[in-house]
Amino acid sequence: MIENLKSANRVFKKSLYLVSTPIGNLNDISLRAIETLKRSDYILCEDTRISKNLLEKYQIKSNLIANHKFNEKRNVVKIIKLINQGSLISLISDAGTPGISDPGSILVNECIKNNINIIPIPGASAVISAVSISGFSEKFFFYGFFPEKDKILKEDLENLSKLNSSIVFFISPKKINKNIPLIKKNFIGRKILICREMTKFYEEYKRSKVEDLEPLKNNLKGELTIVISEKIHDKKASQTLDESDKRLIKAMINKLSIKEITDLIIRKNDISKKIIYDYCLKIKDEK
Repeated sequence: MIENLKSANRVFKKSLYLVSTPIGNLNDISLRAIETLKRSDYILCEDTRISKNLLEKYQIKSNLIANHKFNEKRNVVKIIKLINQGSLISLISDAGTPGISDPGSILVNECIKNNINIIPIPGASAVISAVSISGFSEKFFFYGFFPEKDKILKEDLENLSKLNSSIVFFISPKKINKNIPLIKKNFIGRKILICREMTKFYEEYKRSKVEDLEPLKNNLKGELTIVISEKIHDKKASQTLDESDKRLIKAMINKLSIKEITDLIIRKNDISKKIIYDYCLKIKDEK
């Protein structure tokens, strides 16, 4: 393995290595990743304090350069110069694969412009790990982190609700609680998997239907990886509400929750949950 890497270094003298690191458990790193990092002249990392835990465990003593979203643009010229001078540069993130919801894309694009080789060293992935245990469709769309602006999120979730595939998000416990109504509005009738502290000692996986989603504890630490299933079609379910159902909803809208109304209508008639949910929201907006 080491001989192969030596050969690769001779061929790619001017190279940027994107090295995947563990997403939690420090044992989840490849031998090739360790050797690459050991042979690197410089390692670019988001937070040197976090990266040192991994590097010290594997006795990696390469020079560190802080490379995060606040200084990524400023670093580019210096890093390109180092690579052109023959330095072997590796880029890592705090966890997972660089450039995927983490800094890296600016440097990658600059390397492409300068005809510098970019070599991926694959490894742990929160996205793939979550999808693999979800039981949902293997066809998935990765969205990444929720944006700060509510307007953008509302528009994006509405567009994503039209996709018939699994959808993966990164989100904090605080943000998911705030946006549960929006998630329910767009994905009712689907299933959801919430992954917390993946690969760590206290890892937890919560499965439910989207309409049954309840707020999480706000004191939970770390980011969540959530997977929403593909559309679940019930061929027998009606796609329209009859007039009696509409009258019942109007009578109950201020007395029961939308979930309780939905359960009541479904017991009465086999109708798509989304149809009921959307009509409830329409009635609420009109009041």
